Amino acid sequence: MDQLALLLLLLLGAVVSVPAGDRLGPAAPVLMTLLGIELALLDFVPNVNIPLELILPALLPPLLYAALRRTSWR
Repeated sequence: MDQLALLLLLLLGAVVSVPAGDRLGPAAPVLMTLLGIELALLDFVPNVNIPLELILPALLPPLLYAALRRTSWR
């Protein structure tokens, strides 16, 4: 249950950081990085162990898709 609460907290942080970045000035990824650093320093946040075999197939396709969407066809 702790990991589900952490996932919901991260989702809420991602949803809130985009409008906050628009109002405050820094980009949303900068705010998400700062939020992640703050969460890493808190004692009550559980450690999440992700198998290394899942990182590449889980993270690379969304990153490539986002880069493809921003790339000019020229």
